Amino acid sequence: PAADPSCACQTSAMLVESIAVTPVKGLGLNHPTSVRLTETGVLGDRRYAMVDDRGNVANGKRLGPLVRVHASFADEPETLLLHLTDGTIVGGPVELGGPVDSVFYGKTRLARLVVGDYAEVLSEMAGERLRLVRLPEGGAIDRVGAGAVSVQSTASLAALGREAGVGSPVDARRFRMTFTLSGAQEHEEYTWIGQHVRIGDAVIVPEGHIGRCLVTGQNPDTGVPDLETLKTIARYRGELATTERLAFGVHARVFVPATVAVGDRVFIGP
Repeated sequence: PAADPSCACQTSAMLVESIAVTPVKGLGLNHPTSVRLTETGVLGDRRYAMVDDRGNVANGKRLGPLVRVHASFADEPETLLLHLTDGTIVGGPVELGGPVDSVFYGKTRLARLVVGDYAEVLSEMAGERLRLVRLPEGGAIDRVGAGAVSVQSTASLAALGREAGVGSPVDARRFRMTFTLSGAQEHEEYTWIGQHVRIGDAVIVPEGHIGRCLVTGQNPDTGVPDLETLKTIARYRGELATTERLAFGVHARVFVPATVAVGDRVFIGP
């Protein structure tokens, strides 16, 4: 059964179960044991993005198999590496070229072209011409500012798996959320809008529900569609009042920056 949207009850022993980030929007997720949370999100998360010839962001909706590529980065000097499926590693110190107008969900963000072999490798795998760009602070996060980080719970993933008839919790990676929490009730995170949520030493404030897209139906290892997540969400939660349609999980702004680690306790309230 769906959680009562009016219930904002505290659940004991909530913990950070896992963390998911990626330096390049649309590529495979990384799962660090700790991250530095800043006012604009996890440091380095979605710092880069792929855009097509028209400057539109290229994401998993049409380039799902690119999740097989994983990226890693470092600062001082800034370095970006692409780890390909055959074991090849492409990249090195980042060199920036000229400005590029990049269109994210109808809004233009000024970016800088990333020079090197990245674009050629990604274009070959995607079957279309792509360019790699570096975004300003805040990166290629879908909801800049209010949506600096995202949260879901293992209980909600279990509920979705039950409703989808798969016999196990849905893989957390399908939703590409920053934090997955254990110890919460099913869909309890939906009730946290506007409240302070302390994660370790950091504090976030959820500001809306996250409307989902077709990417969630793709296998997180291959990028190939294999689960009807949207139809399932629509069937058992589609009638609930949410800030975005077909919602799963919440997006939040960072109120108090700090380092967050797997295993950190999570508390609701000031």
